[in-house]
Amino acid sequence: MDNKILRKQKLLGQILIEKKLITTQQLSDALKEQEHSNEFLGQILKKRGIIKEDDLLTVLAEQFNIPYIKLKDRYIDWDLIRQFSPSLIIDYKYIPLARDDWAITFATTNPMDINALKKAEDEAGVLKAKLVLINNADMEDIIHRYRQYLRGNISKII
Repeated sequence: MDNKILRKQKLLGQILIEKKLITTQQLSDALKEQEHSNEFLGQILKKRGIIKEDDLLTVLAEQFNIPYIKLKDRYIDWDLIRQFSPSLIIDYKYIPLARDDWAITFATTNPMDINALKKAEDEAGVLKAKLVLINNADMEDIIHRYRQYLRGNISKII
């Protein structure tokens, strides 16, 4: 995502107010807290119980013009995942979900992480990197299962 695209996006707080998910006072209070913390605005609002994770992710998906999906009951292509570095999956939290002739779709919980996107693009090679947004629980579940897979392979080697 280049900076021109990021500048054209509406601010998260603006979208949340337009959708009547928060008030201007709640936004103002959360922005004040954000000045003193390293947290994202959405995380602050979620932590305070002002918005639910699904509402936040739906709005973030709209803001970044990417789909928000739930991985429950979705087929996970472990053969595709194994083609990518453990660093991309565990450290950057980018999960390759699907591949077609021109792109690889990666699941992320943070579409604003430019370094992770760059890493995914580098590993995708000539294919384009497309993003979908997933919730934290789905991300942690996939990473947990991936770590179990890695441990199993190390045991076989030893």
